[in-house]
Amino acid sequence: MSTVENATPADDGTPAEAVGIAAQDWAAASASPQYRAAVVDLLGALAYGELAAFERLAEDAKLAPTLDDKAELAAMASAEFHHFERLRDRLAAIDAEPTAAMEPFAKGVDDFHRQTAPSDWLEGLVKAYVGDSIASDFYREVATHLDSDTRALVLGVLDDTGHGNFAVEKVRAAIEADPRCGGRLALWARRLMGEALSQAQRVVAERDALSTMLVGGVDGMAAGFDLAAVGEMFTRITKAHTKRMAALGLAA
Repeated sequence: MSTVENATPADDGTPAEAVGIAAQDWAAASASPQYRAAVVDLLGALAYGELAAFERLAEDAKLAPTLDDKAELAAMASAEFHHFERLRDRLAAIDAEPTAAMEPFAKGVDDFHRQTAPSDWLEGLVKAYVGDSIASDFYREVATHLDSDTRALVLGVLDDTGHGNFAVEKVRAAIEADPRCGGRLALWARRLMGEALSQAQRVVAERDALSTMLVGGVDGMAAGFDLAAVGEMFTRITKAHTKRMAALGLAA
């Protein structure tokens, strides 16, 4: 197995360790049954995550203090549902039954949301910004090892739905108005970080096809992405979380 240290960037900027599957389109890459199974798992996990995000944001809108805030969250929820539809349609297009693809991930996602249910408006905003961003970082890391067609879809549905600027503005204003809430929200964000990372690790560990793809794979899947690189991936996600905490005005 090659290592990242010995890798030479490809002409298109893709690391050499990823040019197996990553240089192919879906038609070529899906010839590998193992890879196809990994993509079905990935799209199933993403699809259920987007559906759950839609439900959560619609519910959180009830906590909004103003009509403008309620409308903003409703717009975010709508965007999440459109992302779900794209993923569902893609699963159907590659002859995978969408409900069956999502089913293995439903309990884990539902457990995460149950364990991190916000108690108020500000906690809901921090969760939308911090929790969703951690999940997006994880899936963006995975996307670098996908075929070009699947990668484009995944990156497209991970586009910011407006969580970022809206959450930062509201949370910073709240802390400025009442500095005491900063400590509470910082503790909440740390809890979200731990739960979100655990959820991402479970997604990988519990699905053989996904874990095989991430730790080196077969048939050239993600060649060179070894266990050490998986650890580095989670380190990058943690660093990105620290930057987001600073943007919110919270201590990491």
